[in-house]
Amino acid sequence: MTYLRDPRAIYARSFEIVRREASLDAFGEAEAGIAARVIHACGMPDIGSELRFSEGFAAMGRAAIARRAAIICDSAMTAAGIMRRHLPLGNSVLTFIGHDETSALAVRLNTTRSAAAVDLWTPHLAGAVIAIGSAPTALFRLLERIEEGAPKPAVIAGFPVGFVGAAESKEQLIAGRHGIAFATLPGRRGGAAMAAAAINGLTDQAAGLGRS
Repeated sequence: MTYLRDPRAIYARSFEIVRREASLDAFGEAEAGIAARVIHACGMPDIGSELRFSEGFAAMGRAAIARRAAIICDSAMTAAGIMRRHLPLGNSVLTFIGHDETSALAVRLNTTRSAAAVDLWTPHLAGAVIAIGSAPTALFRLLERIEEGAPKPAVIAGFPVGFVGAAESKEQLIAGRHGIAFATLPGRRGGAAMAAAAINGLTDQAAGLGRS
């Protein structure tokens, strides 16, 4: 069987196809690079015209990573997608979904573990880089906590997926009442791979790798 086996050639050709098939003209160079990574992660060039970046997302995300900001993830799956070897200064990648305290807090608050975990983010939130790719309730709760006076993160990559709450939580993010730079894909589509890819696009730029 004949197929392409060289990983570097596969990688390069993949991004050539993404840039040929996706609509990225509306983005600046930095956002287009991040968008290409997100599309590469999900195999759907059609989302190129749907991805949303608030003003300053790429610049503020790069700056946060360069100053060793923590990267906080809503799930182990999202955290697993962060390419640690590309982090220029060894930024911490944090997730609290598996902590014993999270389960107890979820029961006490009558909510999901994903939402309860967000309450444990508070000491790490100021200036952090947030990646939400699995749980709409995590994004809802994060925005609630910020409204309640919790420290503000630098940027939010908000890509929760699902049929209940995903679209609505992203609508709240896009509304922009919280004054935090964001990247998202409106609607039901999303996922851990997309959220992690958005962060990997930022880390590549912060490290000067320019891989996309």
